[in-house]
Amino acid sequence: MKFKLNQLSWALGLSLLLFSCNDAGSERPLGEYETGILIMNEGAFGSNDGEVYHLDPISGTLKPNIFEAANNRPFAGLLEDMVLEEDRLFLVANTGKIEIVNAGDFKSLGAVSSDLDQPRSLAVVGSKLFISDYGPYDDNYNTPDSYVAVVDGLNGGPIKKKIEVSNKPEDLFVSGKYVFVAGSEEGKVEIIDAEKETIFKTLEVSGSPKQFFEVAGTLWLYSTGDGEVYFQSFRLDNLTKANLFTLPLSNATGRITFDKEGTIYILTSSGWPDYKDAVSKVSIVNSTFEPEWIKGSGFYGIAFDAKQDLLYVSNAKGFQGNGTVTVYRKNGQVESEITVGRGPSGFLVY
Repeated sequence: MKFKLNQLSWALGLSLLLFSCNDAGSERPLGEYETGILIMNEGAFGSNDGEVYHLDPISGTLKPNIFEAANNRPFAGLLEDMVLEEDRLFLVANTGKIEIVNAGDFKSLGAVSSDLDQPRSLAVVGSKLFISDYGPYDDNYNTPDSYVAVVDGLNGGPIKKKIEVSNKPEDLFVSGKYVFVAGSEEGKVEIIDAEKETIFKTLEVSGSPKQFFEVAGTLWLYSTGDGEVYFQSFRLDNLTKANLFTLPLSNATGRITFDKEGTIYILTSSGWPDYKDAVSKVSIVNSTFEPEWIKGSGFYGIAFDAKQDLLYVSNAKGFQGNGTVTVYRKNGQVESEITVGRGPSGFLVY
């Protein structure tokens, strides 16, 4: 199916082309878990059995529960996000804690384990941690007291300050001294001055903001809407909105990934009770759009391995036992399927 994607093709396609040619690599020796793919298993509500698996895509070797193996204790939380900053990996649990580990061997370096409610993601500015948090639920299961928590120290410690933000903050992005916050419920991007630890600016955006991504020096925000998805770019020199592109797509989730040739893969789900899920494929090179490129049920996470040219799609299997990860070639054919942990929801691809 062809759509008029020319403007999006030009803007994102050029950026992704430049991005794919700008991989400088790492000069320091890499640890055991700094190659391959980390699979984030969210865990089941009530069991708090989130964990991380490591996959070597060349040999197919899968190592389960690497946090527990490295620290002789279970992770004991529901994993929401994994954030890599140089040699530290921040494991964000929406059950109220952040575990900080050495990225190479997964041994604990510290934690933020008190005065958090429902953390969603994390960003690092200098020696400070900024943690997006839904805050506590009220009697009607709303989150009117959402915030971004500030911690002094890369290895964790106590909460220094809570900056009030719009309801249900999700992803964070850092540009210089500024932290961009995706306010998913109220359609806002709040920009925090990390030095003053206050909101510097608020921008109204379309849809429900989900995920930031940067290519070739341009910051983009992916948002979902009612029958549409949005790609909003920003000018980082004056912190204003730039271009907005809209695609017709129903039931889009916040899960999105890209390959090195300018193809966007988006997970969609009809939700309860049908759970008719799909991987939507948008080619910004030839302006084609396949809303149901891969069909299924239970899709929960997605990532693309540019080194191996493979797409990874996780399936939570209704949180009834362990989930799976299906590996697809770029033509949509199944390469392999792997059994992983409970509720696989995300990946970190090195």
